[in-house]
Amino acid sequence: MSQPVHPDSPWGRVPRLAYGADHNPEQWDPQVWRDDVRLMRAAGVTLVSLGIFAWSWLEPEQDRFDFDGLDEVIGLLHAGGVAVDLATPTAAPPLWFARAHPESLPVTADGLRLAPGSRQSFCASSPAYRERAALITSRLAERYGGHPAVVMWHIGNEYGNTNAHCWCETSAAAFRHWLHAKYGDLDTLNSRWGTAFWGQRYSDWAQVAPPRTSAGSLNPALRLDFLRFCDAEQLACYRAERDIVRAHSPGRPVTTNFMTGNFAWADYWTWAAEVDVVANDHYLTAADPHRTAELAFAADLTRGLAAGRPWLLMEHSTSAVQWQPRNTAKAPGELRRNSLTHVARGADGALFFQWRQSASGAEMWHSAMVPHGGEDTRVHREVKRLGAEIGALAEVAGSVCEPAEVAVVWDYDAWWALELPDRPSIDMTYRDEIRAWHRALWSAGAACDVVPATATADELARYKLLLAPSHYAATRETAAAWEAYAAAGGHLVVGPFSGVVDHDDRVHPGPYPGVLRGLLGLRVDEFLPLAAGEKVALGDGSTGRVWAERVLPDSGTRVEARFATGPASGGPAVLRADRGAGAVRYCATRFTDDSLRRLLTDWRAAAGCAPPPPGAGDGVETVRRRSPGGASWLFVVNHTSAPVAVPCTGRDLLTGVRADGVVTVAAGDVAVVRES
Repeated sequence: MSQPVHPDSPWGRVPRLAYGADHNPEQWDPQVWRDDVRLMRAAGVTLVSLGIFAWSWLEPEQDRFDFDGLDEVIGLLHAGGVAVDLATPTAAPPLWFARAHPESLPVTADGLRLAPGSRQSFCASSPAYRERAALITSRLAERYGGHPAVVMWHIGNEYGNTNAHCWCETSAAAFRHWLHAKYGDLDTLNSRWGTAFWGQRYSDWAQVAPPRTSAGSLNPALRLDFLRFCDAEQLACYRAERDIVRAHSPGRPVTTNFMTGNFAWADYWTWAAEVDVVANDHYLTAADPHRTAELAFAADLTRGLAAGRPWLLMEHSTSAVQWQPRNTAKAPGELRRNSLTHVARGADGALFFQWRQSASGAEMWHSAMVPHGGEDTRVHREVKRLGAEIGALAEVAGSVCEPAEVAVVWDYDAWWALELPDRPSIDMTYRDEIRAWHRALWSAGAACDVVPATATADELARYKLLLAPSHYAATRETAAAWEAYAAAGGHLVVGPFSGVVDHDDRVHPGPYPGVLRGLLGLRVDEFLPLAAGEKVALGDGSTGRVWAERVLPDSGTRVEARFATGPASGGPAVLRADRGAGAVRYCATRFTDDSLRRLLTDWRAAAGCAPPPPGAGDGVETVRRRSPGGASWLFVVNHTSAPVAVPCTGRDLLTGVRADGVVTVAAGDVAVVRES
């Protein structure tokens, strides 16, 4: 049943392709534990995450540790051939801890101290929390650091999911310490934050406080630095536990689970450098009409965070979740397509939350690999089928996705800064716009990588087309890298309201678009936000939305499309400037989906990109993974209601059927062809 173990770093002993779930035996009687192992073996499970919320099980009272149950569970799993991703249980401090240390509970911006009773009921800056978290982590690492069943360590869980920010006095003191280390003195802080506005200059460090609820708007630079500080505190909690584990369990990878879906408050580019294996939790929003494209975007973003290397899907759902207004069940076959979409885009395993559906508690209506109805259910039958197929795909492990010719820039600072209060338009959101550009490529069948704004010109050189749909906050270093990229032959497209402010949300000197003005060869005279739902027409047939600008091109900058209607009517809407061997374009509006697809097709062609693979697009994904030795596997995921034929020669690992020149994939089906 167990899959081949790959010794290459950093995966080490971890079975790949991994298949499994969060396992929470503390919710069940011991007789269920044995049945769980039987069912896991039958379902092809090879890896479970264990102990994520088990702190009160392992330490039911302060300093009274009880590992008997965990010992038994790990022994049963090991005997059954199921590897363990052992978690530190620090995402769920026990109630005895909250009662002993009420000052550790988070405080809202309004000054309300939150009650215990949920997960992550702690302030990340709390010394008491950090001390007790280190103790339980040490006890676990000492006891299980060399256990043969433990192949990976899972630190905490979804850092910042419900406690990303805390405004308590402990956090305030830690914030001041963080700011002092960053700026050195108050004069520098006052200058960088622009505190002369509204007379908010600081004359004593004691005056500096988190951005608590006030009579009116607060300094955006204060808000930005507070977001960065909170992320740094969460990361410090992770690092402390990780380092304890590494000391007692050398050679085993350490990770934690990201949430690249909709979570805004962690800079995962920074976090990715701190884990041995990038792992991600991804849950679809049932009401999202573009949820299929969202699967691909989240996987591409996670692969970008992993620098193109294999990553692990740590959690997703077999069917419905419980936390949305309407928790729609997944249709038959959707579980399989979702999982294999992630594998196609670089995941070396697919795990779920959770193994056995809870009989009580806040997530009792969240789906699982073993539903309330047990083995004789549609979901469990699909789980078993997928387990067998993951086993059949074991040879894909360690391979990487074929590099794309197009990349999109993803930057957390730009996201945070753009969506602070007091911006020109509430409709100028960040993530939705990046998703729209990625979705336009996805619907056309074109591959896309995701890169950070800190990527150098050398790192960008592999891409023929670089997209920056929304880059409100930009550094001079980023502008210089993009200039060098274009001069060397790259094609760059920049969206509106980009480059205008620096790291502190301070407007760059000179005309808009600030540090990008020279590169783009234009001046933005005025920003013209559109009314809710308002559209503008362009002379090339495109339709703009949300935003317009009055743009003045420099000599040598060509106008490719003009506004035909709206507040900037007659003015430039899309502009191009040649730069060395390459070119840059600027868009003075945001586009509708149909317009984006047409424009991106044109821009790909102008950049010299190859056409999308035959058969790809409009709900059909074709993604290729390659091994270092030259083997390749073509994944074809058909999200549509009709069969598709894709040119390919080789053998489908899922069916064993040979494809001689074409593989036909039924509606809602998946093929994985080892190419000849």
